[in-house]
Amino acid sequence: MNSIQSLTRSEVMLHIGKDVDQYTSEFLKPIESNWQASELLPLTSDSAFIADLKIIQEQAEGLSYDLLAVLVADTITEEALPTYETWLAGINGIDQHNNNGWMKWLRGWTAEENRHGDVLNRYLYLCGRINMKEFEASTQFLIADGFNNGAGSDPYRNFVYTSFQEMATNISHRRVATIAKQEGSNILSKLCGLVAADEARHAKAYKTFVTKIFEIDSNEMMLAFEDMMRQKIAMPAQYLREMGDKINTFSNFSDAAQRIGVYTSMDYVDILKSLIEEWEIEGIRGLNEQGEKARDYLMRLPDRLTRLSERMRIPDTEFKFNWILA
Repeated sequence: MNSIQSLTRSEVMLHIGKDVDQYTSEFLKPIESNWQASELLPLTSDSAFIADLKIIQEQAEGLSYDLLAVLVADTITEEALPTYETWLAGINGIDQHNNNGWMKWLRGWTAEENRHGDVLNRYLYLCGRINMKEFEASTQFLIADGFNNGAGSDPYRNFVYTSFQEMATNISHRRVATIAKQEGSNILSKLCGLVAADEARHAKAYKTFVTKIFEIDSNEMMLAFEDMMRQKIAMPAQYLREMGDKINTFSNFSDAAQRIGVYTSMDYVDILKSLIEEWEIEGIRGLNEQGEKARDYLMRLPDRLTRLSERMRIPDTEFKFNWILA
């Protein structure tokens, strides 16, 4: 569909926002029937708590160092949720003061996401292999240091970002689930599998929002997609650090994730390919000259990134994180 050049971002969001309640029902689950952390891990009030705790800790003994590092960093990312709600509440078209449909979606999404940090945090506490003070301090640092995803207040760019990021977190949690099972922890595997399923639903939602924008304002949406990919998708944990210094820990976490195949540079490329296919970038019509150039850039980008990925070398040596007990 041709772009409707006269519409502003806010007008496009208002138009799509008429159907947000439908998307909320489709992509979020009712709170009454959704899983909660208390159902998945033992409670201190349970008579079997000590026995269940022993099972968790016995299974955790077999988890590899890099897997634990990735799990901690993933959990910190999930725990930094207040940052993400604050940033999304400020984009054009979301009215946090009048609680419009978009704000209801955002709060519902946040409420579902909040469970992820709850359940993974409690697992780390119970498994007996994590320095909880160090982990908690890193979480506080990540929230306090702020976050910039490069999208500003533009809903088009932000929805590209959330589409990409939800797909990335789905991959990461799903792979941790697979490796945890291979290393003997069925309990951790189940938890991460449930979190991954949530992320998959959320990715579908944000990809749907972008599809709807392409139908109304294809040229501007194309330019926004191109811009986000030119500056690269910044991970939410980009400012991750440990207590006692200001050394950025994200690169060390990223190396660990690539070493064990949880999230790699080729996954980044595959997500981009998936979004290009999902949004039917090659077949979109009604673009102006700038839009056509943006589309050409996006269509060539996966091959370019693949070549760069093939030249990357990941350090073999494990970085020693303060989060993990010796």
